[in-house]
Amino acid sequence: MQIKSAEFVMSNSDVAKCPKSHLPEYAFIGRSNVGKSSLINMLMQRKNLAKTSGRPGKTQLINHFLINKNWHLVDLPGYGYAKVSKKNKKTFQKFITEYFLKREQLVMGFVLVDCRHQPQPIDLEFMEWLGEQQFPFAIIFTKADKLKPKALERNIKEYQEKMLETWIEMPQYFVTSSSNTIGREEVLHYIDQINQTLDRS
Repeated sequence: MQIKSAEFVMSNSDVAKCPKSHLPEYAFIGRSNVGKSSLINMLMQRKNLAKTSGRPGKTQLINHFLINKNWHLVDLPGYGYAKVSKKNKKTFQKFITEYFLKREQLVMGFVLVDCRHQPQPIDLEFMEWLGEQQFPFAIIFTKADKLKPKALERNIKEYQEKMLETWIEMPQYFVTSSSNTIGREEVLHYIDQINQTLDRS
């Protein structure tokens, strides 16, 4: 997929106020400081499309970007959770859960994971929640350039093993680096394939 145009549309924290168009949406989400804004800028080949910051938690709103005039990239805040019921159920920020549950245009979520770290409970819990909602998602491992090839391979394998403790199979995943564009073509091709499927329906 060639990126011919990428433009900011709107920011808000109310799902009901998201764009009224019926274009397919692809949401990017992860823990704070996972490199989400840098990844989005790399995918779109724009320097400051998504605002990057050294301060974790910079993204606090649902940000819509119109790509090639035919799909939306959605930049979501880093997730956190709070105990909300006697059964000790956990919930992510209200408008994040509402977005995933109510936004009919949303066709795929990309969960970003820093490949340098061991599997983090909050990432695993969020993916488990997506699975419970039967919502399709893929994993994007970020910052691959920060590890040597053997260490990267080891960390990815460890993540797969952890996921397979509770999942029947490992979700689709991509290994990326914002600094040297590793994984860019693979992620965009994946989105393009899904879009073509939607176009035929």
